[in-house]
Amino acid sequence: MFLGVQAVLRRNAVPGPAALARFVSHCGYSTASNSQRLAGKVAVITGAARGIGKATAAEFVRNGAKVILTDIQDDLGRAVAAQLGPDAAYARCDVTDEAQVAAAVDLAVARHGRLDIMHNHAGVTGRMVLDSVGSLDLADFDRTMATNARSAVAGIKHAARVMVPRRSGCIICTASTAGVLGGIIAPTYGISKAAVIGAVRAFAGELGRHGVRVNAISPHGIATQFGLGGLAQLFPEASEEELRRMVETGMNEMGGGTVLEVEDIARAAVYLASDEAKYVNGHNLVVDGGCTVWKGANKPAPAQ
Repeated sequence: MFLGVQAVLRRNAVPGPAALARFVSHCGYSTASNSQRLAGKVAVITGAARGIGKATAAEFVRNGAKVILTDIQDDLGRAVAAQLGPDAAYARCDVTDEAQVAAAVDLAVARHGRLDIMHNHAGVTGRMVLDSVGSLDLADFDRTMATNARSAVAGIKHAARVMVPRRSGCIICTASTAGVLGGIIAPTYGISKAAVIGAVRAFAGELGRHGVRVNAISPHGIATQFGLGGLAQLFPEASEEELRRMVETGMNEMGGGTVLEVEDIARAAVYLASDEAKYVNGHNLVVDGGCTVWKGANKPAPAQ
């Protein structure tokens, strides 16, 4: 590569944009920051009516994909699809029902001839308040696992059904930093997201041999309606502004005024779905400002 740089510099004493573009193109890299990185691809996104799912749908369409948004919030979902234009459509899908997940996959194939990207994003917080393991509500646990973990497995299963014959495809599952590091939030939610990461790792090897990649994204706390709703269970007296400040300041690991936003997760999904990530498989892409890579030591109080 160094010799290639020298060659460009010799031909262009002051390399302009065209010369640099020729060199970068020669190396196989893209120079277009606004290029349509998903051009021609067909995607299904569950839980796409608001928050991260909505932002991801918008980013996918902006990058050239045709997207089927699914959710159980029909009015919101239809409105988002209408806003995104002719490359977006809405379909109802309760992800706790395997048949509806299968139908969403089949709809993509029926409309567009194939499915390139399956993004299993839909989820619930479950019950956030838990005094001790003895007070764990197993009915709530089952509901949370069904929506967060079992649905991801159903999405992997049915996406693989149509992707494996084509020997091509990308499956993305939304996990969480709560599934990476214990104690971040209520155990039920953390267990469900740890299971999502486990499912990605369990299926990536088999599906990778058929040209289908399976990856996860683990966001840290974001001040979405979903995130603030979960936090409100823990702090019922706090105002929405106070809850937002807890997320954007109290939970923030980055300095310099940097705040995690839904668009950051959407762009991470675009990367994993694009051909730029063609050899990324079985990976959990953690977007957390470094939260899960360190823990401060519990230092004893100095002797008096």
